[in-house]
Amino acid sequence: MGIKTINEWEKAVVFLLNLDGWDLEWCAGGNKIYDAIGKTSKGVDCVIEMKFRKTHYEEKMLEKEKYDNLMALDKDIVKIFFVNDPKGNFMYWLNTLKMPKTVKKYCPDTTVYTKKRIHKDVYLLTENEASRININISPN
Repeated sequence: MGIKTINEWEKAVVFLLNLDGWDLEWCAGGNKIYDAIGKTSKGVDCVIEMKFRKTHYEEKMLEKEKYDNLMALDKDIVKIFFVNDPKGNFMYWLNTLKMPKTVKKYCPDTTVYTKKRIHKDVYLLTENEASRININISPN
């Protein structure tokens, strides 16, 4: 999945949430620490970090550094981690989520496609910790 495809998926998520009463703006694929900014359907300021995975994993990985950067934003801003994978969509409200202990994972050094890998501290979030879940239903 290339960066252009990911940007299109991010825009699609913003569009669909806006249809559901949110007021979001896509952050134009820049180097921000989040992918969308605006207001939730209840009018609360928020930012959303999005990840799109080709493979389903029972636990959703969030880099500790990304989490720390999000949580360093104004405390009144709701921080949301959105994950899409073949099983469905998972939305984590980070402000109220009790984070598990970090684990070390061998990951690409950047989100942009690279062959260089390093050990990173990450959180592994379970699917049942997501507060909004849409499961894809297979016709088979």
